[in-house]
Amino acid sequence: MVTVNNLIMRFGNRILFQDINLKLDRHKRYGLIGANGAGKTTFLKILSGQINEYEGEVVIPKANKVGVLGQNQFAFEDYTIMDAVLYGNKRLYDAIKEKEKLYATGDFEDDAVNNRLADLEVVCVEEDPTYEYDVNIAKILENVGIPAEKHNNLMSTLDNADKFKVLLAQVLYPKPDVLFLDEPTNNLDIETISWLEHELKRHEGTMVVISHDRHFLNAVVTNILDVDYQKIREFTGNYDDWYIAANVMAKQMELDNAKKQKEKEQLEAFVRRFSANASKAKQATSRQKQLDKLQIEDIKPSSRRDPSIVFKAKRVMGDEALNIVGINHSYGDNEVLKDINLKFNPDEKVALIGGNGVGKTTLLKIIMEEIKPTSGEVHWGATIENSYFPQDTADIIEGDGTLYDWLRAFDPKREIAEIRNCLGRMLFNGEQQEKSVVSISGGEKHRMMLSKMMLEGGNFLVLDEPSNHLDLEAIVALGEALHEFKGNVICVSHDRELLDAFATRIIEIQEDGSYVDFHGSYEEFAQAKEQGKL
Repeated sequence: MVTVNNLIMRFGNRILFQDINLKLDRHKRYGLIGANGAGKTTFLKILSGQINEYEGEVVIPKANKVGVLGQNQFAFEDYTIMDAVLYGNKRLYDAIKEKEKLYATGDFEDDAVNNRLADLEVVCVEEDPTYEYDVNIAKILENVGIPAEKHNNLMSTLDNADKFKVLLAQVLYPKPDVLFLDEPTNNLDIETISWLEHELKRHEGTMVVISHDRHFLNAVVTNILDVDYQKIREFTGNYDDWYIAANVMAKQMELDNAKKQKEKEQLEAFVRRFSANASKAKQATSRQKQLDKLQIEDIKPSSRRDPSIVFKAKRVMGDEALNIVGINHSYGDNEVLKDINLKFNPDEKVALIGGNGVGKTTLLKIIMEEIKPTSGEVHWGATIENSYFPQDTADIIEGDGTLYDWLRAFDPKREIAEIRNCLGRMLFNGEQQEKSVVSISGGEKHRMMLSKMMLEGGNFLVLDEPSNHLDLEAIVALGEALHEFKGNVICVSHDRELLDAFATRIIEIQEDGSYVDFHGSYEEFAQAKEQGKL
């Protein structure tokens, strides 16, 4: 349904894509993966027609409806939430709005008005044969967590996370034949992500999705498009299938090359030894021809680089870690936390989960004593040295200095080599360490915060959505680091692969401010919940 022929994309003198030829078929769901900066979003914009300055061609049959997940959360501020979703089917939206206007102001004695109404009715029947667009939209909105009583409110009344959910509903509502999604799980809670996975697995057309959520990719995609070294290679299977296949291929190439290298050395030795010997000249010439034909592959390691995240506590923890006693908290009349009593024992690793807006970040800020609860107390153990990763790093990582300067300011006595080594572990090379803090991206700020935490050497780590803006490789490395860490962890995240990697206890904050406290892994928690045991 989507054909890419001889695609070349340049940015100035830099070639981003070279000779890309792909055929993306119906009934296949493609996960588009690659290192940050490899060009995933650019390629998706080329496919969807948002970028047209390239060589080659992208062909999508005109009869196919194309859906593109919007990224501008403020594009529909003056629309009702219902209308913003309806706008996903622009033809139906325009017909309904014109029909409403004619019924309100039209002269029904005028044949032109009546004829126009008849034409508009045909459009409505073609696009919405059952006349249930409002019912279908309401159902989708409720599934993404927007309650029915809000559907006629303006988009401007929603917070940014809910606006993104409306954009997701907007692209899913028309059931497009070709679907392009860039990070659709951003700002979604775990339950909504699960619903989205179910919906996308039912998509019957062609789909291309970018995501840093490994669990999501494994659940949804049937094929992988791997962007690396200006090429895009297709693999059959989900992300884990690709990961295994890519590593097997790289190992096989190494083995083949080692075998060829040994053969090459033997041939070269023979040619050197006998090329001057008349009786062996013919044989030497034959070996030289063999040598000329022997090709040693130039194995390029992947452009992806895995960060090396290691948390080491400077201080051994005593018998007490953290006690939360009778915590209640309200914002005005809105009670977000209700009678929270939790004791954290040494070395426990806790995943704090729940829907958007239930108070997870609020609880972490109370724990870190950034805000004072309405009532209740937080008691840290005497030997605890905590280290905090806030949800919004932009407010903390700021200033005119370099990355190195910003990090060193927290501990001026620290060895220079140790600071630079810590930045290097998070993939900032020597030149990048001299960049200005104001110039770095959201993902780089997250890596900077992880560098700071590694230097701090706390024995109790508190992290609020650390996987936002990180690529797949960094998220995997973070999960392994939290798993290996000898100390306590409390982490808020919607990334189930990350939670599966480290969590030994799950605390779920409920909509009414209460909570579920489950001792076990996230997988065990999910199974218990599915079986109705929680």
